[in-house]
Amino acid sequence: MRAILTSLLAVFLLTSQPASAQQSDAQIQMLLQEYGEAIAKSSRRTIGPAIDALAASGLPEAQVVLNRWQAKEMWFNKATGVFVFATEIDRDTLQIFDISNDMEIGQALEDDYTQLKPNSGIRSMIGTALVQFQLSDPDPTERLRAVAAIERGAEKSHLAALRSSTESEPNADIKASKIRLERLLTIRFGDTDDERITAINGFAGDLGVDVRAALNPLVATRVETAATLPEGTDIARAITPGSETFPRAAAYDLLVEAGVAKPRIERAEQREALVANVTDGAVGGIQLASLNTEAARDIAYAALAAAGAVDAVATDTEIDTAIDASVFFERYTGAPPAVALAAKAALAAIESKVAINQAADLGLDALSLASIYFLAAIGLAITFGVMGVINMAHGEFIMMGAYTGYVVQLFVPDYTLSIALALPLAFAITFAAGVAMERLVIRHLYHRPLETLLATFGISIALQQIAKNIFGTQARPLTSPAWLDGSLVINDIVSISYIRIAIFVLALMFLCLFLFIMNRTRLGLEVRAVTQNPRMAASMGINPDKINMLTFGLGSGIAGVAGVAIGLYAKVTSEMGTDYIVQSFMTVVVGGVGNIWGTLLGATMVGTIQKGIEWMNPSNTLAAQTYMILFIILFIQFRPKGIIALKGRAAEA
Repeated sequence: MRAILTSLLAVFLLTSQPASAQQSDAQIQMLLQEYGEAIAKSSRRTIGPAIDALAASGLPEAQVVLNRWQAKEMWFNKATGVFVFATEIDRDTLQIFDISNDMEIGQALEDDYTQLKPNSGIRSMIGTALVQFQLSDPDPTERLRAVAAIERGAEKSHLAALRSSTESEPNADIKASKIRLERLLTIRFGDTDDERITAINGFAGDLGVDVRAALNPLVATRVETAATLPEGTDIARAITPGSETFPRAAAYDLLVEAGVAKPRIERAEQREALVANVTDGAVGGIQLASLNTEAARDIAYAALAAAGAVDAVATDTEIDTAIDASVFFERYTGAPPAVALAAKAALAAIESKVAINQAADLGLDALSLASIYFLAAIGLAITFGVMGVINMAHGEFIMMGAYTGYVVQLFVPDYTLSIALALPLAFAITFAAGVAMERLVIRHLYHRPLETLLATFGISIALQQIAKNIFGTQARPLTSPAWLDGSLVINDIVSISYIRIAIFVLALMFLCLFLFIMNRTRLGLEVRAVTQNPRMAASMGINPDKINMLTFGLGSGIAGVAGVAIGLYAKVTSEMGTDYIVQSFMTVVVGGVGNIWGTLLGATMVGTIQKGIEWMNPSNTLAAQTYMILFIILFIQFRPKGIIALKGRAAEA
């Protein structure tokens, strides 16, 4: 009877649609009918063949059926077993649709149909089957999404789907991603060792994290023990007990686990057992007064074990003898020996390249930090190096520049425009502040370094307090433009943020600007003249007071511009200047007081040393800075005038 009803409904479905779709519809319906019992039962243990058959059928309706099945939109007739798509009109009525072209068939009673409700496990299996359709989707976004989905949860069934879709992939970038993913999956799920080894060799020197994640499980080993070292290609290496990675205690535990040695006991446990078995002032026939050595306690414990009072355990001598009489080795367990050896060779090549790239990444970090220190110190190189003034408030000019950028962004929401406006405005404000400071304080303290240091230190504290009163103690944001977001990624190891690149470029621009001013302008000529011999410069018509004022203002203005740049990278607070004042002084002193090229070399040296020490001691940044200062002090002992010594007033000071 059911067969007759099925045939009648099939005839109805066939006659209700165009002839071109009838054959295909019959095929998809027949395929579902073939696995109808398993589909109706919806058990994860038995549904696999039905899903695989739909995915491999090649029928154009298969993808739609799988999608609608996954979405719980497929129903089947209880009497005939015919599958349809349906939506609920009300509690008792369904709207029936054809499974091939989604054409409306009519309405039916809900009691006559059963909804397929796949659980999460079956939906996951359907999703896996749908990947092959998504890999060939006309929309490139869908194809990329399918590749990403496979990367997140790769299965062996994905390998064939990837291979079949790769050849016909029209997009070069997506094709490259598919080829790479196919090779990664071949490493994990390839049918033959040769196939997997070829895929492994294709990744030689590849720095991708995904490659190392695929190769590392292949070289997994298990430590085993035997009387003699066994022969076989699956033996990775022999190991000797006693190292940090394989202590003798672990070696003996392995012998105990293998059943070839008695268990050992800790001294504290042995003592507790002896105390618990004291009888008439003796243990195991040995007087308590004699149990003053480990050897005597071992004998007493052995006597208790012979009497059955405690479990027999090994003595230290027996432990050493057992370990010395055995060999220990690692056996490959992650893959067949040939595959494991290929993976090991590939990882060795990758690690060599990783070390080189880590050194390059560390060098870029050092160069980036050096550019920040150079920006912070270039103004100090003018005020301290050229004028001989120890300006402890130099860091506060950096802070003033950063807050200038913050205030500008409050009124100019366009971050690119705000930064473009903040740079000259910060220069103008800090230039004016520097001129005022020189006119009111510094000019009265020339050739009195101690008084200058104390005065500028007091000004530094005052400026910090003023900033706290105006802006508060909370860090303020100085937001970089969107085009400075992210990093320039060279590979999975080497990258550098665009903000650091921008600071590096800005540092080069100021280097060029400073060299132009000092070598190509009248101001630069007069500054160099006053620096080398102020009395002779005055006799030639140069006003040293004016030059000192402009020089101090120039150094302060450059510090303000540096503050805007540093504010994009670091937090903007009233105390941010103190984070850079020590490094700025070290940069100027190490490079050579008053020499711009010396400042550049000093910044490079300080940045490189700090990054190198941080790399060796990454868990303690404060200790790294302390070691760097000690190194700088030692360096100055051998080179007191810095890398490039200055001639003239600063050299004599």
